[in-house]
Amino acid sequence: MAEKEVILTQEGLKKLEEELENLKSVKRREVAERIKIAIGYGDISENSEYEDAKNEQAFIEGRIITLEKMLRNARIINSEEVDINTVSVGSIVTLKDMEFGDTVEYTIVGTAESDPLQNKISNESPVGKAILGKKKGSTVDVNVPAGIIPYQIIDIKK
Repeated sequence: MAEKEVILTQEGLKKLEEELENLKSVKRREVAERIKIAIGYGDISENSEYEDAKNEQAFIEGRIITLEKMLRNARIINSEEVDINTVSVGSIVTLKDMEFGDTVEYTIVGTAESDPLQNKISNESPVGKAILGKKKGSTVDVNVPAGIIPYQIIDIKK
């Protein structure tokens, strides 16, 4: 089975590379030191510090494997590829909620770097899917758990 392509912006790539480097160079050492100290307490069969450190080590190693796989399958979207005529990954889109009149600006990113709190939404999210490929001025209906929300695409930029 082919591995899934991970779409990243240049910023997203840098963030994942920094996280991977931190896990490999800092966190691995920290948890190894915690394991060493916990072993020094004696009997590891009933040693909660040892158990906690081993669990954290397993989490870190799993995350390293995940990040390496994501980076290996990454497709980087650079700003030259972003078309300001249609919504695509990398676009910054201003949407108007046609029901309430509110406007919101989203950056469309790949799933790996989505962060709704930073207004970075995934191309696979309900809003992202609905607006991909659409042009400025288009109205789209977004199917969300609460129902259908009509949005108008007010602006598209890089």
